[in-house]
Amino acid sequence: MAILAFVLSLFVAVLGAVGFLSPMTLFGMVRRFETPAGIYAAAILRVIMGVALLFSAPVSRSPAIVRVLGVIILVAGLITPLFGINRFRRILNWWSARGPIFMRIWAGFALGFGLLLAYAVMP
Repeated sequence: MAILAFVLSLFVAVLGAVGFLSPMTLFGMVRRFETPAGIYAAAILRVIMGVALLFSAPVSRSPAIVRVLGVIILVAGLITPLFGINRFRRILNWWSARGPIFMRIWAGFALGFGLLLAYAVMP
């Protein structure tokens, strides 16, 4: 399970890097999730990552932190379908209206978060 958590953490880092280098490319990728199936796919990815973190926490470099992040991500995945398409669109419109600098800042956080998480769960 640690390998899955590691790979998903690197995936988050790669998405962050893409968003940092080209915010509109990341925005276009996120727009593809603007369907009921897309929202469920995002929810499933979050649930898988949360479970992977929970199971890999005992062998990680920071078990307590990885466990807490796993719970947070798991809960986020479980409530994602409750947001609905309209709220998802409003969030995307709000995010994109702030401009590329704002989007790069958030992408930078995703890059850093993904790399730190990958380091914490690295097998």
